[in-house]
Amino acid sequence: MSPRRARRMDPFDRGDGRGSPSRPVGGSVPGVGQVEEWPDGDWQVRRVTGAAVDKVYRCPGCDQEIRPGLPHLVSWPAWSGGENERRHWHTACWRNRVRRGPGRSRY
Repeated sequence: MSPRRARRMDPFDRGDGRGSPSRPVGGSVPGVGQVEEWPDGDWQVRRVTGAAVDKVYRCPGCDQEIRPGLPHLVSWPAWSGGENERRHWHTACWRNRVRRGPGRSRY
């Protein structure tokens, strides 16, 4: 018998064995937007390969720079007019944003 591997706890796990409702099923296509449902609302999310990026952005999750050429994502609230709140995020910072402590904006 092989040893059992410990599973990482998912803070959004529904407990029904179906996984998290907040992450899309399947792979995402860079440059094509999709709506993701998270506990903090619905978000339009678009993956950016970095190849076409010639500008430095600042990630709202870690307050560090996203340099040109670095793959990342762009998100904005899925409500009407939400595109004015568009932000560039490191992929890991986006996934962990709902676990951030108080004192930072969510977008």
